[in-house]
Amino acid sequence: MSNELLLLLSVPVIFGSVLLAYRLFGKAGLFCVSAAATILANIEVVMLIEAFGMEQTLGNVLFASTFLITDILSECEGKDQANKAVWLGIFSTVFFLVLSQSWRLYTPGANDLMAPYVRELFATTPRVIAASLAVYVISQFFDVWLYHKWWDFTQRRFSDRRRFLWLRNNGSTLVSQFINAVLFNVFAFAGTYDASTMVMICLSTYVIYVFTSLLDTPFVYLARYIHDKAVRS
Repeated sequence: MSNELLLLLSVPVIFGSVLLAYRLFGKAGLFCVSAAATILANIEVVMLIEAFGMEQTLGNVLFASTFLITDILSECEGKDQANKAVWLGIFSTVFFLVLSQSWRLYTPGANDLMAPYVRELFATTPRVIAASLAVYVISQFFDVWLYHKWWDFTQRRFSDRRRFLWLRNNGSTLVSQFINAVLFNVFAFAGTYDASTMVMICLSTYVIYVFTSLLDTPFVYLARYIHDKAVRS
């Protein structure tokens, strides 16, 4: 199966899982998926692939799903719950960093076959996760803040709290994703790849984020429908 097809399939699978978690478990489901996506994306991002004519790291769709989650929480549960998801992502990242580095300290048994691979996999983890954590804090809190700024603006302008969901969703995510794409790749991979590769990675990352940001809008509308239906019942 091609990289392109795998990436395309990952979008409905991951975004659909976010929606399913909200449908089944409410905001608690979103908190769980947010923590899992944050950890898994930090593992996946160390892989560099070629797809759609661009070099890119994996993990972009998973990172994008955390923005979908905060937008759903902002829309349906309020700003405090969206910020709570960000803090949960921060805690999950730090917990994973500490735990994954502790695995490298164990002395393997005589019959162990996996320790060298685990050590190699997580040898680059501290820098990647430190970069991820710093950028996650900046971009996610900025996303929540800007989402509600757009909301306040459209409500004052049109006196309708429910209109222009697409504007606050994309208007916040596209800006915060640009910050995320540039800062993370510079912090995590500067000196690892040459300048042209770095530019390509930043560009490809943001292109994917634009694509996923536009695709996540229907999922936010569906989440609001799920929320409204639950409130009415």
